[in-house]
Amino acid sequence: MRELFTLEETVAFAKALSSELRVHMMQYIAIHAGIGFSELADVFSVSRAAITQNIKILLEADLVEIRQNAENSEARKACFIKESRFTIYFSPYFNTRNFYAGEIPIGQYTCYEAKPTCGIATVTELIGKVDDPRYFDDPKRFSAAILWLSTGYIEYRLPNYLQNNQRPVELQLSFEISSEAPGIADNWPSDISFYFNGTALGSWTSPGDFGEAAGLYTPKWWKPNWNQYGLLKLLSINSQGTFMDGLMISPLTLESLQLDFESNFQFRIEAAKEAKNNGGLTLFGRGFGNYNQDIRFHVIYEVEK
Repeated sequence: MRELFTLEETVAFAKALSSELRVHMMQYIAIHAGIGFSELADVFSVSRAAITQNIKILLEADLVEIRQNAENSEARKACFIKESRFTIYFSPYFNTRNFYAGEIPIGQYTCYEAKPTCGIATVTELIGKVDDPRYFDDPKRFSAAILWLSTGYIEYRLPNYLQNNQRPVELQLSFEISSEAPGIADNWPSDISFYFNGTALGSWTSPGDFGEAAGLYTPKWWKPNWNQYGLLKLLSINSQGTFMDGLMISPLTLESLQLDFESNFQFRIEAAKEAKNNGGLTLFGRGFGNYNQDIRFHVIYEVEK
């Protein structure tokens, strides 16, 4: 789920979906990922130029992604939607330019513990051997696009760009994640916990380890009986509590973390051995899964006078 909290994002979103044709195009692309411009023109009985113009508007709103696909020895433009669920905030609190954002590669962790089944890979190759946690220390990990473990955690250090007169009012982190089963299992629940600076934020239960269909971005060399894609989740922490996709997972508030411009920002994702549903975790980065992203974050703040 993607949250829209700036005026610019909301206006672009509203403009993009103000056309019935573009709404139908979004729905069709969601079902037929990778469809080309010519096919869209045929489906909707409009010109290729009309499709190009409408795709441009969807691109400006960051609703679709275009990639070049080779087909019949010719390159064609393939369309994919970037997100299928949205939340729009209309309170003045979110209508602000006071935020910074970034993206942390999933291999740029600062600390980890991994128990088999486990492994790590780039978009082109496995890093070392599967089920050998030592390869989580390999320098190639900085290029990792997928990692998985049955028990343990991955911890990341986020940049803190706050100034001494700025107070954070919401943290948002989005990532593609699933359980980790031996092989694949759509029904493989896993209780995955989240921590910030060592404080437990809450947990979310992943329903499974998905692999019946290939991930949209998962490379073709990847084995079909291995993790293919996850679910895109949005973790938010604000003055009301901690939320996953808008649903509260704990009453812990951002104020209780006592963050300021000197604080560390350390984010941990854990599949604990003692969890009721001990089903591991898999993280997907750029080049794997259904969402072409690593761990994205937004830090929204107020300026104190």
